[in-house]
Amino acid sequence: MSTVPPISPRDLLRRMFDAAVESAQPARCVPPHLPDPPKGRLLVIGAGKASAAMARAVEEHWPGELSGLVVTRYGYAVPCARIEIVEAAHPVPDAAGLEAARRIQALVQGLTADDTVLCLISGGGSALLALPLDGLTLEDKQEVNRALLKSGATISEMNCVRRHLSAIKGGRLAAACHPAKVVTLLLSDVPGDDPMDIASGPTVADPTTCADALAIIRRYGITVPPRVLEVLESGRGESVKPGDPRLAGLDTRMAATPQMALEAAAEVAREAGLAAHILSDRIEGEARDVGKAMAGIALQVAQRGQPFTAPCVLLSGGETTVTVRGSGRGGRNVEFLLSLGVALDGCPGVHAIAGDTDGVDGLEEIAGAYVGPDSLARAWALGIKPKDRLADNDGHGFFEALGDSIVTGPTLTNVNDFRAVLILGE
Repeated sequence: MSTVPPISPRDLLRRMFDAAVESAQPARCVPPHLPDPPKGRLLVIGAGKASAAMARAVEEHWPGELSGLVVTRYGYAVPCARIEIVEAAHPVPDAAGLEAARRIQALVQGLTADDTVLCLISGGGSALLALPLDGLTLEDKQEVNRALLKSGATISEMNCVRRHLSAIKGGRLAAACHPAKVVTLLLSDVPGDDPMDIASGPTVADPTTCADALAIIRRYGITVPPRVLEVLESGRGESVKPGDPRLAGLDTRMAATPQMALEAAAEVAREAGLAAHILSDRIEGEARDVGKAMAGIALQVAQRGQPFTAPCVLLSGGETTVTVRGSGRGGRNVEFLLSLGVALDGCPGVHAIAGDTDGVDGLEEIAGAYVGPDSLARAWALGIKPKDRLADNDGHGFFEALGDSIVTGPTLTNVNDFRAVLILGE
């Protein structure tokens, strides 16, 4: 007989998700990484879903004068006294993000070696900090973004393309700050925590090239405006490379990562008497394929006691992708979860949760969902065919009909996707 936790599986999984989100709250993770006060000015700039909350954490813990501007997603602003907060669109950029990027670029002009620029970067900054290269338009960037989001490209591949179409990403923002000292605080939302992939790396050197970006566009058969092809084929979109003297002495600090979030969730599981196994913080691939694979591991644990014995929880993070073929309301976390549920086929004792730690899965104001052994049966009772919903990329529609969606509202942080599969045994 397996040991059942004293709280319901659903509540335990939700506690794990909440612990993961809490571990990455800027109020907790930003203050330990603040730089020493400079001789000159402290200018605070930034972009991302967590940037406003990061700005407030800076204000609350900074002893001297400061000023600045950050741009965050609509609905993610928090009150700040000295740092201006601007809201813009995500995941497809809009005019507000364009204007904010222009203003940030203007703010960093004319700085001295005595000044420090504190750059607050989190996931979502690629869309929020939208400043096209000369010759490109916001509409060009919007078209490319939409195509990339539907293509199945990884986040690293998407951001490679974005860096080479931008006047501010790919190290260009840091170069514009020269000769001031640049300190970047990062909340990582990308597999592997590579700074150049977080918000497309506005303050770090970029070793990738226009040729790399062009190869990605061709690999996925993405149709882009002729002006975009010209920028890449001519090499005019080259970013700032390693060794550029304007980037000497950069100070880049990782304030929160997906691994930290998984470790926080693992501690919740252990306190409930469960073994917790972190499989990886950087799982990528098609969401439905990852769901099938995870179901295979869970079934092996539940039915054969390999490679772990139940009761236990399998934790993972990273960023899967969805190649959109249907017309449903989808997101990568609910697509993963629906695929997992279909593959588990009602296996007793297996429950799971998946959600985006920023509170938004895909284009919906829904973080993710929960699936249990009875989910398929409840769907069939409502006349819903799970496999058909999966084929239509309608994960949100499926879980919403069951009442199993997870709605958090803006979490004010972002350390990528969170997945937990709880195996209690049969």
